[in-house]
Amino acid sequence: MNLREDTFKSGFIVGILVPIVAYGMWTLLFSTLTSLNIMDPVGFSATWRARTLALLAICSNLIPFNLYKKAHQDNSMRGMVLPTVVLVGIWVYLFQGAIFKV
Repeated sequence: MNLREDTFKSGFIVGILVPIVAYGMWTLLFSTLTSLNIMDPVGFSATWRARTLALLAICSNLIPFNLYKKAHQDNSMRGMVLPTVVLVGIWVYLFQGAIFKV
């Protein structure tokens, strides 16, 4: 399958893979900064690091989404929206107590 073609399927796959890879990269960066004593290992709250890493990974979908937009690949953009919305829903569900302070 060619991920450069303008299909819903290619956008869907990119929408899933990019946050997974980005999560790994952000985790590596945070771990490196913590081991170098540049960053506090705990953060502001107990779930701060997990929330931030997950949110940064989800937001990394903006990069390929913008590239698809510039290339006028509307079907691929539509394919990216579904996994992004699902990931945001999961993120809100998992961290609703910390986000909304209910």
